Amino acid sequence: MCTIVLSFSPGSAWPLLFGANRDERLDRTWDAPGRHWPDRPAVVGGRDRLAGGSWLALNDSGVVAGVMNRVGSLGPASGKRSRGELPLLALEHATASDAARAIGNLDAGAWRSFNMVVADRSSAYFISGLGYATPEIRALEPGTHMAATTEPDDMSIPRIGRHLPRFREAERPMPPDWSNWTRLLSDRSLPAGSELNIPPRAGFGTCSSSVIGLPVDPAAAASWSFAGGAPDRAGYAEVDLSAA
Repeated sequence: MCTIVLSFSPGSAWPLLFGANRDERLDRTWDAPGRHWPDRPAVVGGRDRLAGGSWLALNDSGVVAGVMNRVGSLGPASGKRSRGELPLLALEHATASDAARAIGNLDAGAWRSFNMVVADRSSAYFISGLGYATPEIRALEPGTHMAATTEPDDMSIPRIGRHLPRFREAERPMPPDWSNWTRLLSDRSLPAGSELNIPPRAGFGTCSSSVIGLPVDPAAAASWSFAGGAPDRAGYAEVDLSAA
């Protein structure tokens, strides 16, 4: 289970703040965020070496896209496309609304079930692909939201029930100072099942963490800090977002 947290505040100094912990098999190899796709030079993202896609990426137009498994759909399946394609498909578009519309027109049955969050400075969307028909799109209202394997802000999920109130109570970060969020994303304290930072269990755990901020001025630089491992162990460092 991966987790995305989003704070959407149109018109503020940083209208979009986006955090994500990636939980995966620890032996599944990946590359840290970079411009890994020659046919997509405007995209920066982490790359999954097994399937070539991304779990989280950002384009030069200021659109962020992250994908997660839905409950009961961990791992690949024969005959299904890799969910890591979906952020790359979304980031072919210059606005979050166009990206969400494009994902919503896909055949959801081509992939195992998925959740996505797609956002920019002016809009944010939660998209669920249920493995049939077309994906469902839901606009997210301004505020702070969390999503994992079910619906956004689902307080029955232990990690959301425990941590969403903490994110909502915390002062919004002002990048590059992300400490109000990174301390929460790094939390691996018990009870088990409610950690945001999952300790290794049977070869599975939190393998990376990201925080991304988009400033109100589109000409100003975005901020992406990345932890290339369990964030309480690896720590965060700024990603070079300059064009190669």
